[in-house]
Amino acid sequence: MFKKACVSVLSLFLFLLYFCLRVNGWSGNGNGVWSSGPLLPKDKREMVVSTEYGEISAARVSDGGRRGCYHLQFFTLEPNSLFLPVLLHMDMVFYVHTGSGKLNWVNEDEEKPRLTPLKRGDVYRLKPGSVFYLRSNLEAEREKLRIYAIFVNSEDGDLNEESWNGAYSSISDLVRGFDKKVLQAAFQVPEELIEAITNATKPPAIVHDVPAPTKKNLWGWEARFLKAFMGSQDHSMYDLDNKKKADKTFNIRDADPDVMNCNGRALTVTNKDMKVLKGSKIGIFMVNLTKGSMMGPHWNPMATEIAVVIEGEGMVRVVCSSNSTNTNSSSSNSSKFECENRRFRVEEGDIFVVPRFHPMAQMSFNNGSLVFMGFSTASKLNHPQFLAGGSSVLRTLDKNVLAAAFNVSNTTMDQFLTPQRESIILDCTSCAEEEARMMEEEIEKQRQEEECRKREEEEEAARKREEEEEAARKREEEEEEAARKKEEEEEAARKREEKEEAARKREEEEEAARKREEEEEAARKREEKEEAARKKEKEEEAARKREEEEEAARKREEEEEAEEEEDRRRREAAAEREQEEAAREEEERQKRERKEEQYEKEKRREEEDEAKARKREEEETKEEDRRREEAAEREQEEAMRGEEERQEREKEEVKYEIGGGGEGRRAEY
Repeated sequence: MFKKACVSVLSLFLFLLYFCLRVNGWSGNGNGVWSSGPLLPKDKREMVVSTEYGEISAARVSDGGRRGCYHLQFFTLEPNSLFLPVLLHMDMVFYVHTGSGKLNWVNEDEEKPRLTPLKRGDVYRLKPGSVFYLRSNLEAEREKLRIYAIFVNSEDGDLNEESWNGAYSSISDLVRGFDKKVLQAAFQVPEELIEAITNATKPPAIVHDVPAPTKKNLWGWEARFLKAFMGSQDHSMYDLDNKKKADKTFNIRDADPDVMNCNGRALTVTNKDMKVLKGSKIGIFMVNLTKGSMMGPHWNPMATEIAVVIEGEGMVRVVCSSNSTNTNSSSSNSSKFECENRRFRVEEGDIFVVPRFHPMAQMSFNNGSLVFMGFSTASKLNHPQFLAGGSSVLRTLDKNVLAAAFNVSNTTMDQFLTPQRESIILDCTSCAEEEARMMEEEIEKQRQEEECRKREEEEEAARKREEEEEAARKREEEEEEAARKKEEEEEAARKREEKEEAARKREEEEEAARKREEEEEAARKREEKEEAARKKEKEEEAARKREEEEEAARKREEEEEAEEEEDRRRREAAAEREQEEAAREEEERQKRERKEEQYEKEKRREEEDEAKARKREEEETKEEDRRREEAAEREQEEAMRGEEERQEREKEEVKYEIGGGGEGRRAEY
């Protein structure tokens, strides 16, 4: 009993530590290629795992909403291959497209490991927290096991919000993420076993199927760890198959279709058909359209459809549910997105998404059928509303109101609704071909419009360049004419100024001579004042230094006197203590030693404080000397600059006098 309790506590500890400390390794964290449109071709998927025994590709598709994407993965296992155990982080709903195999899984709701045989057409669901692995059978046909899966967050209420740590994680990575000491203490196994587990080469996600568990191989050791990890002492996912409890799936190919006629058949799987879907918020559907058929125009009021083409090719028409441009007013930066009608061609392996409330129609070509399966985001209460046929929602409305809505007569509306007797899956010969033709015409029209737009932009750019060049040429001519007129005006003004300049120069020369004398006299007086100020500062600095030195000497004398007085008091106290009783001598000696030690410490501390104080005073003195030297240097530089400026002015005045005198003589001559 105690042992089982310890194992349960250990399991809880491992799970909590895993979510607190995320480990590295291969996992279902492939983001996949993201598609914001309704179609993602097969060749655009992202390869997550690829080995000689199989591969996994991923895709993320959006329904045009604001809350992320739907995460899909496509598993392909060669015959007799093994997809190694993983811990599932999200709700997983899957469909078996080809091949057969076994699904081994266990979760907190099950006491024993479960074995679920898989074959083509099976549908199943695994809850978050399940640990599972897949085996493909070795059949005579050697058909690969292909599984299409969607991962959603059903419990969080936001289906297309992907888990922060991906769809799943490798069990071996979870175990190897802990230190060896922790593993040895947790599992109570020898150190050499821990070394074998942690030092083993990391295998890929898909390997060749392991032999029967009678041999002690690496998977057997992992099985032992897995038993403790899941909190079970009596059962393991690697136990013999005959000890496992077989679980039933729902086979969508063997089930009776919901709708079937000569144009095709359709089937939906909800939690009423398959109890394991309860709480998943994901349903599954499959549609098989014969040649030249159509799934009648309809919309889903409660679900988004994420479909995968599994056979043939066809056309899909999606109609915008509103002609207006919607605005997301909840965002601080109001972003707009355009809702538009779309038609696109699909073929085997392509993924297409149709949001809720968007009318759609899927059509097959005349030369082949179209088969597609998919996942809907509502596992119940979703009843598609058809526009045409015997189950048309339009037939339930008042005919007068309906005629008014279409702005036609009641007779016209009766003629519009009455002829079609079939329901849901309708005959539509050459509809897909016509849609394809219109799609190609639209593509060609868009291409021509784009080319026309580019030509118009180029012509507009060329026209603007010509206009700019013409405007630039006119500006140059106007600027040249303005420059010529300005030169003439400047020439006339220059001649007038020359006459005035001669008289002004003479006055300026006289004024300049007078100013030079005044400036020289002022400079001489400033130099005398500055010299007197510098001498005064030096004298004051010397006096301050002397005062500081005298103060320091006085402090040292006082400290020495205090130390001598303390020594005297200690000697007197020692003499008195010697006269006390003999029984107390040892105790007094110890006290004296402690006091002396304390005194020595205080004395050393005082000496250190004095040394620090002297050092600070010296540094402050040096800093003040440095500042005075810098000030003196600045004053000297300013004086030199003043002298250089004065000499420069004298040189200019001499040049001016020489030049002015020559012009005067020429004018006189």
